[in-house]
Amino acid sequence: MSDTEETCGLYLLTPEIIDDLVVFGAELDKVLATGAVDVVQLRLKDASDEDFKAAAAALLAVCHAYDVPMLVNDRADIAAEVDADGVHLGQNDGDVATARALLGADKDIGVTCHGSKDLAFAAGEQGANYVAFGAFFPSTTKQDAEIADKDILTVWDEVTEVPAVAIGGITAENCKELADAGAHFVAVCAAVWGADVGAVAAVQQIRAALNA
Repeated sequence: MSDTEETCGLYLLTPEIIDDLVVFGAELDKVLATGAVDVVQLRLKDASDEDFKAAAAALLAVCHAYDVPMLVNDRADIAAEVDADGVHLGQNDGDVATARALLGADKDIGVTCHGSKDLAFAAGEQGANYVAFGAFFPSTTKQDAEIADKDILTVWDEVTEVPAVAIGGITAENCKELADAGAHFVAVCAAVWGADVGAVAAVQQIRAALNA
């Protein structure tokens, strides 16, 4: 996942629960057809390994139809099995070296770093392709997350080449301030899948705000 665009990228997380994979896959197809999304992360909680693998394989095909990379949350083993484009690791989801051994050199590995530059520097030294900071706003996806100071994005952008993903409570109304602060990508979930206007219009609004 490279930081090559002048504008901040849109990093889309799936809902934690996907009730109907066929229906969701069709909706994701419409969302990606807008061209507004740069990266997708499959973020499933409490799914069986079998269901997780089935979702990963199906949605990877949708993403690749639009040349959008798809990462798997937490599970480097499943990412390797379905040949996903990478994995996103929480602080308790294994280390970068183990994930790299499973995935190989050409896959992306991201690491959650909350509001800590120390965690981010450690991840970068271990070979992470990006770090994730946040939450920056109250989040329905991670309700217990501590609120991070957006200045960390500015400092990080000034001292390293490792891309930073901002996460937590991000909407079309507040995404631009994080991009301006130095975020290379903004991660969104509820603001898309729970949007009153629908997911397609939601990603278009966020993309327009980032491009403004």
